Amino acid sequence: MSSTLFTPLSLGKLQLNNRVVMAPLTRCRATGNVPNALMKQYYSMRATAGLIITEGTSPSPNGLGYARQPGLFTREQIAGWRDVTDGVHQAGGRIFVQLMHTGRVSHPANMQQNTRVLAPSAVAAPGEMWTDTSGMQPYPVPSEMTESDIQEAIAEYASGAKNAMEAGFDGIELHGANGYLIDQFFNTATNKRTDRWGGSIENRIRFAVEVAKATAAAIGADHIGMRISPYGVFNGTVADAEMDAMYELLMTRLNEIGLAYIHVVDHSSMGAPEVSPALKSKIRATFKGRYILSGGYDLVRANQDLDASRGDLVALGRPFISNPNLVEKLKNGIALADPDPNTFYTPGEKGYTDY
Repeated sequence: MSSTLFTPLSLGKLQLNNRVVMAPLTRCRATGNVPNALMKQYYSMRATAGLIITEGTSPSPNGLGYARQPGLFTREQIAGWRDVTDGVHQAGGRIFVQLMHTGRVSHPANMQQNTRVLAPSAVAAPGEMWTDTSGMQPYPVPSEMTESDIQEAIAEYASGAKNAMEAGFDGIELHGANGYLIDQFFNTATNKRTDRWGGSIENRIRFAVEVAKATAAAIGADHIGMRISPYGVFNGTVADAEMDAMYELLMTRLNEIGLAYIHVVDHSSMGAPEVSPALKSKIRATFKGRYILSGGYDLVRANQDLDASRGDLVALGRPFISNPNLVEKLKNGIALADPDPNTFYTPGEKGYTDY
């Protein structure tokens, strides 16, 4: 059987030991929104992945959405992440931080004082979210972002990118998927604007492109990737007739900036609509950087898609939760342990560092 997954690959100026990417996984262990020793242990245990992409980390106080979500906007958070990156590097790994502003997918009970739930339009997300103080709560109606709110958010991503490099990360992933802030601008269900930030596909991708430009100016485009989720339905997003054209245009704009990779989410293995193979092929053909495949991959399918040049790297998520030595297990055909969904988002080491 092909072993392409375990061959080295360059990513920007980095050399990766293999093509296995540990996908970003929300784990909610950052008590007080600050990375800690437990998180250092968790990530260091998984450093045999060619590349680790961290859980979604907020570039600003307004971007915090989930209980115990880490941030990257205070000195304490930078120092906490520095311990994590030191641990991963000492173990021989490479690590990018995923910068995630949650936008409307938030609740004041999970945020700090003097913050606001912001979004492109004043449309609440469907459903409820967990808060440590009051249990499940419905999503509030967010404040529609003003022009100055938008400029401030773009600057916060750039500042988060600088903080990431200071914290020792090898790069950043801009979270443009799964119904969070960047995706809220892409999506017609969440973006009802009639100004230059909404309506046409050029306008709907503008926020993502400006964030990519600002972070590239801050730390260099070869340290940056972006995650996208065409046809996703998470957090109340919907597909529209111009979706393929929008993502094709986005690839053209990101090529002009020179991003290191695009990370395409396909959650059809978990019941979401399939990303059209035609769009995946078009993204693959258009985008000049590396392409990270993701969505329910096993070893056989990973090697098949790498050998067919459908992508350059393969992101694996849930298997990494319960198998810190996943790369070794896959290489040697060792059976994988199943994760415990009851401990995915709970505080503490149970279901986190005790596998």
